[in-house]
Amino acid sequence: MKPVNVIITKIVEETPTIRTFFFDTSFEPEPGQFVMVWIHGVDEIPMALSYDNAITVQKVGPATSSLFERCEGDSLGIRGPFGNGFRIKGNNILLIAGGVGAAPLSPLAKKARSQGLKVTTFLGAKTKEELVFRERFEAAGKMMVATDDGTAGKHGYVTQLIDGEEYDQIYCCGPEIMMKKVLDKVQAEKSQFSLHRYIKCGLGICGACCVDGMRVCKDGPVFTGDVLKKTEFGFFRRNECGEKVEIP
Repeated sequence: MKPVNVIITKIVEETPTIRTFFFDTSFEPEPGQFVMVWIHGVDEIPMALSYDNAITVQKVGPATSSLFERCEGDSLGIRGPFGNGFRIKGNNILLIAGGVGAAPLSPLAKKARSQGLKVTTFLGAKTKEELVFRERFEAAGKMMVATDDGTAGKHGYVTQLIDGEEYDQIYCCGPEIMMKKVLDKVQAEKSQFSLHRYIKCGLGICGACCVDGMRVCKDGPVFTGDVLKKTEFGFFRRNECGEKVEIP
């Protein structure tokens, strides 16, 4: 699949390290799907769509640092959307977002609310200034916050907000160690997780993103908890060379 050339129409600084880049093209994704973003002359990286026409990016490496140097009017190449999205089930759902993991969950919150579902969100970040899409989640329903340093909401991790209340379905995205702790606390068969892996092709060909034989780009990025319970999820991943490495 050849990339579509898009023009950056607006850049929103969500936090000191996170920005949303809006394009002149809408991709009409299902919440949870991703695109491959070609930063001309630098690299191509996978990014979840936070709006039909936008990605929300945290500055963490060379590719994202280069993206942060782009301005309105600059162009990018986009392939996709790829993978499967979140599947809405039941009438009372819980979203658990850690850091920039809020990006694929925020359109899910909006869609679920538009369908009349009861939506609760647990939103976590290192500090108050790094909370992403707080207003979007508040517009969808009840929201609780946790920050590592205690500057907003509960002083602690977002996983500590889980209190045993019953939900029809739980949706989660964030750092893998956080998602593993969520999986250990909830009913696996009633949960869905969006995985982050090293994705090269996005088409299920290269195998760089495999998790015990499953391709995150093709079979995911959203997997149910009962499937992940049987895999290396939370323990191992593969680096850019395809080597299996332990998740710290």
